Amino acid sequence: MDENSFNQLINALPAGKSTPQAIYVHHSILQSTKLLEFINRIQSALKQSSFKWDIAKFSKQSFQFSLLAYPDFDNAAYPELKTSLFIDLSKKHHRINDYSKSDNPPILHRKELMVTKDYPHFDEFTLITQEGELAGLYENTRAIGFKLGWEATIIKAGCELVDGRLFRASAVFDFTEKKIDRHKTAIVRHGLSSPMKFLFNKGYLSGDYSVFDYGCGLGDDLAELHANGIDAAGWDPNFRPDAELANADIVNLGFVLNVIEDVPERIEALHHAFELADRLLIVSCMLISESKLAQMTQYKDGVITSRNTFQKYYFQSELQLFIEDTLEKNAISVGPGIFIVFKDELKEQTYLSSKLKRKLHWQSFNKTPTKSEKLRVLLDQHRELVEAFWNIVLELGRIPAFDEFTQSGLIVETFGSAKKLFNLLMDDEKKAQFEQAKMARKEDYLVYFALGLFSKRKSYKSMPVNKKRDIKALFPSVNAGQEEAKEWLFKIADYDLLQSAVEHAAQYIPSIHNLGHSLLIQTRYINELPIILRVYIGAAAMIYGDWSEADVIKIHVTSGKVTFMVYDDFVNNSIPRMKERVKVKLADQDIDYFDYINEANRPPLLNKHELMAESDNHYVEQKRLDEKLMSLGVVSASGEQHMSVIEFNLQLFSIRKDIKGYRIYDN
Repeated sequence: MDENSFNQLINALPAGKSTPQAIYVHHSILQSTKLLEFINRIQSALKQSSFKWDIAKFSKQSFQFSLLAYPDFDNAAYPELKTSLFIDLSKKHHRINDYSKSDNPPILHRKELMVTKDYPHFDEFTLITQEGELAGLYENTRAIGFKLGWEATIIKAGCELVDGRLFRASAVFDFTEKKIDRHKTAIVRHGLSSPMKFLFNKGYLSGDYSVFDYGCGLGDDLAELHANGIDAAGWDPNFRPDAELANADIVNLGFVLNVIEDVPERIEALHHAFELADRLLIVSCMLISESKLAQMTQYKDGVITSRNTFQKYYFQSELQLFIEDTLEKNAISVGPGIFIVFKDELKEQTYLSSKLKRKLHWQSFNKTPTKSEKLRVLLDQHRELVEAFWNIVLELGRIPAFDEFTQSGLIVETFGSAKKLFNLLMDDEKKAQFEQAKMARKEDYLVYFALGLFSKRKSYKSMPVNKKRDIKALFPSVNAGQEEAKEWLFKIADYDLLQSAVEHAAQYIPSIHNLGHSLLIQTRYINELPIILRVYIGAAAMIYGDWSEADVIKIHVTSGKVTFMVYDDFVNNSIPRMKERVKVKLADQDIDYFDYINEANRPPLLNKHELMAESDNHYVEQKRLDEKLMSLGVVSASGEQHMSVIEFNLQLFSIRKDIKGYRIYDN
């Protein structure tokens, strides 16, 4: 069955709940239809015939559908989704989502629309929906799709569910809402907040973009931005309630969602902030470990702090799901608890692909190809122009288009065309350079495609012009590139291939190699790794965020984990101290987050020179210091060392030594 026939059968259904994106119908409607026969054949082909479902969700915009299991469909007024089977017929893939252990599963409303009028419970379903309409529960459709938002909406309307039916709360019990002191959640900071630091590091605070801080608290970020000449404004319900809500290129929703105890209000805040963003929205929330969370006083879906403030502590994957479900946009992790959402998908693609681009270093253009005397003189006369042209060729891995090289007009005037100049330069040495550059660029795109498949990123309707040019030069088609990338994605589960790639990388990248176990490198070397390791780390970074925010990563080959480590001034400190450690568990799609706020407890990084290139500043001094510490017995061996700062300081104290810079002195 093709897509057109599929859509015709869906449009002929006698009933169904219709949304802008999909149509929902109950299993009973499909009895003895070609559509059900087709679904059964697909389930059988996928070996999913045993999957029991109640509702079919058919997409209006693509050749895909989902089978949804609501075991309590008949008996529950608002059934919870337990499991779903998603099938994409165009891409020929499927996945099962399990919500059985979720605290916030999707909720089903308006069941009468999904069945015909002769269904046994049709009248009851209609009455339930009418009750909800009278209570005003369906007015804000954004907030009611999931359990917590639905329950909060019911409470906010002054209602209570009793045996599946709505009653006014006053008729059931004396309802009193706990008063939360939201204004106490604002903190005093010195310097930019972590999401603002990210924006600064990525060049978004250069002065070219306006910024709006939605929920600016005491205005510390605004003060920093104004001091640096940035066009910035802000609003806060407690501290700047009269400020104007204004559009800006960038909107910051920093640590706001986690202090709103009302789920529908939380959803509205996210929508309002996104609507104000012309280019991108950056969202950040507090993270916490499960052990710490268990020690706090539970309230709604969060906790009450000792200061009587509410905090909703998200887990990384939970926050991403909340943002994406609410906005129906990709949320890109850029750090623990920090995500960015682009308004323009072209800008999103440019951002995602740019951080995966390998930076290659080529020798200076110092040799003129052997050509006729006339051509040799011509090339020599325009040496700087030719060198600039060749550099852009190697950067792109292809001949640049006219608008991609500022001196294209001069190239055409002097050599006839860019292609003619390219052909003139093609001796054996240049051919080898070009093929190497082309392969490097191809690998960049394979990593990009693989990570898009890993994250199940929605297919883009359009693509930046430069990306279209790249793909045309590197692959037979986009689909061909994605299929090749899919093979690399499957390979990251192969222990032997990973181990082999780690051993290979350890030979040419400054690293600490724990044989058969793991590899530590600086994050600046990630794009120089073999492609399988780039995909492996990239998959972890889809959860962690922008890996360039970390200093060192540890690739755990045997356990399917990647650890991202941040140190205090890694470059300049001879013994950097760890500020933050995030371990990404690929199998669980989640993270363990450890921060070392107390500077006295920050673990030291030892044998740092092993992670440095010999050409790095202070490499010689660093190596001398590390070897001296080993000879004194302070550090027991080369390679990775696990030592607390207390142990390290006691070792120095016991031999009456101290470290200043890269030197050891008597204490």
